[in-house]
Amino acid sequence: MKKATVIVIDSFGIGELPDARQFGDIGSNTALHICEAVQGPKWPVLKELGLGNASMLLGNELPGCEAVENPTASYGVMREVSPGKDTTTGHWELAGIELEKAFTIFPGEYPSFPEKLLKDFIEETGCKGILGNKAASGTEIIKELGEEHLKTGFPIVYTSGDSVFQICAHNDLYPIEKLYEMCEIARRLCDEYAVGRVIARPFDGKPGEFFRTKDRHDYSIALPEDTILDHLQKNGVETVAVGKIGSIFDEQGIDISHHDSGNPACMDRTDLILNEQSDKDRFIFVNFVDTDMVYGHRRDPQGYCDEVSRVDSRLRGFIEKMEEGDLMFITADHGCDPSYKGTDHTREHIPMLMYSKGGKSGNLGIRTTFADLAQTLADYFKVPPVKNGQSML
Repeated sequence: MKKATVIVIDSFGIGELPDARQFGDIGSNTALHICEAVQGPKWPVLKELGLGNASMLLGNELPGCEAVENPTASYGVMREVSPGKDTTTGHWELAGIELEKAFTIFPGEYPSFPEKLLKDFIEETGCKGILGNKAASGTEIIKELGEEHLKTGFPIVYTSGDSVFQICAHNDLYPIEKLYEMCEIARRLCDEYAVGRVIARPFDGKPGEFFRTKDRHDYSIALPEDTILDHLQKNGVETVAVGKIGSIFDEQGIDISHHDSGNPACMDRTDLILNEQSDKDRFIFVNFVDTDMVYGHRRDPQGYCDEVSRVDSRLRGFIEKMEEGDLMFITADHGCDPSYKGTDHTREHIPMLMYSKGGKSGNLGIRTTFADLAQTLADYFKVPPVKNGQSML
């Protein structure tokens, strides 16, 4: 049976897009700046596959992960058509949806959210009040407001450079079921404002030792149209999601959804799935989030580099489990340059490495839309073409 796997190394951008100035991201380059900040050889499997070759298409040599003479994968870079640099926009375009209008981004300064939205949220959740109401790092805001939250019982509500309404609450005050219930209310209220995601951000610990737990959950805005997941599912291909993929796509078009949290669990799950035998054609969609969530937003080049190394160390095992004719794609969804200003995502090209077990490799060039991935999957599984993109096969 046919099997294709897409691995998204979250936020692993590879150089500013032509319109980066509009997003305030001139000069951003996640992969390059990590390689410049961390000396020595790195990422041997990605190097063999052609990550350095892909970077050279934009004129940038990656120190320690240089171009190789005969890469084992087809390599390229992809430009984003949709207006945005967030998780939802990037993943949706990879799956074939090209947005014409950006999701709503709120101002970073206090107050961020519309007064009516907060009034309705307080009234419908019964929480009496909120803290925050500004853009902030998730780890910093619990340092700043966690103790006041414990005293008042008010949830912390904050945003970022993405289109998000995030609700942060301590487990002692808001059991996870209660927090999720509040997020479901917020999701309904945020639809009117075209907010991409509502995110539950539970935390634990005591003042001075607060920490976020693994029970984060994303609530996506409804998809405007079918994605490649729906398209494959309707044509008899079994679709499997790992990590936050199910949340990003609101579980739409997904047969089996594994909500594993953190890269170690998601990598272990991917390994198990690739070991499984199926009597159906199968598409596996995986997100490795820690590069973005743990290291990119916290502006930690060394940590980011080490996390990519951990992913790299598992890739060889994933490849060894592939059968003749299987496809594996390694890509990203946006940038989050850990050496750049601020703590937000960056508007960048993403790498595209397409490995075929027993197949050919070559130069895919600079692709003009992330949706080329969706069209390639339709072509590979021999189902009718999707609306956007061109096949890379």
